[in-house]
Amino acid sequence: MAAPLFTVCFHGVGVPTHEREPGEAGYWVSRDRFLELLDWAVAAPGVALSFDDGNTSDLDVVAPALLERGARATFFPVVGRLGDAWSLSAQGLEELLEAGMDVGTHGLTHRPWAGLRGALAREEVLAPRRALEDLLGRRVDRAAAPLGRYDRHTLALLRSDGCAEVNVSDQRPARPGAWVRPRFSVRADDTAASLRARMLASLAPARRVRNGAVSLVKRAL
Repeated sequence: MAAPLFTVCFHGVGVPTHEREPGEAGYWVSRDRFLELLDWAVAAPGVALSFDDGNTSDLDVVAPALLERGARATFFPVVGRLGDAWSLSAQGLEELLEAGMDVGTHGLTHRPWAGLRGALAREEVLAPRRALEDLLGRRVDRAAAPLGRYDRHTLALLRSDGCAEVNVSDQRPARPGAWVRPRFSVRADDTAASLRARMLASLAPARRVRNGAVSLVKRAL
């Protein structure tokens, strides 16, 4: 049986100078803590890396640290924020791609996708992907649900649009090659030990049953 694949999801690195949403600071980690977690993740088998929101720290801190370690990651910017004072620009995304990283979409405004229907769903979920493709001149195959919230309508919309991978925040291992990929969001107080403990706990039979049930409920809504 193939080993489970864990995906770690970071947000900002450093001190957030502008909290755009309540509680956002709780998902920023200090530079030193980030480097500690990155060293652990790079050395751990079967751990993938992703970065949400498109904060400027992705280019200022994260990309150089990844390159120093020969590591790669996928970056999911909020498309409607690109170019503002706290977010990556189009040029910044190009630099990430040139460094061997991948770029996906994290929606237009970071509005949760669960419950969206019709034109609003297309505006928040599909249009940002097209905008990124036009901006970068390349296909964008990956998406990450803002705040990890999704439902079966969201998934159906993304599948019909040809999206190759949807990242969520269900905190459980993913099957290699799975279309919906759960991730473990890093919190401000996380250490390598606490993150590893969460991952190992998700492998317990009772936790696997619970997590699977939660995922099924989301897909049924």
